[in-house]
Amino acid sequence: MTITRIEPGPRMSQAVVHNNTVYLAGQVGHGHGDSVTEQTKDALAQVERLLAEVGSAKEKILSATIWLADMADFAEMNAVWDAWVDPANPPTRACGEARLATPDYRVEVMIIAAA
Repeated sequence: MTITRIEPGPRMSQAVVHNNTVYLAGQVGHGHGDSVTEQTKDALAQVERLLAEVGSAKEKILSATIWLADMADFAEMNAVWDAWVDPANPPTRACGEARLATPDYRVEVMIIAAA
């Protein structure tokens, strides 16, 4: 059994690959105070970067979980998501409201994909 950890740190890895499945840690926008649009774009860019690093891509995403600090931002996040997601291969998806790690974070994206 091979487990590959990408960008491991003392608390977590940014990605783990096991049995041809990629599990990403929650990705957030790095621009504190940025709009939901900018934070979503940044988080999705990080998703793409991590998937590419393990030989996967957004068309191989199986499942996405998106957390918003405020569901009032749902339409704004969806506008970015809809422009980004592969329309020929949409994953399953859930979106909910949660208190995120810091008040600066407005969106967090968790992904499971095929390798």
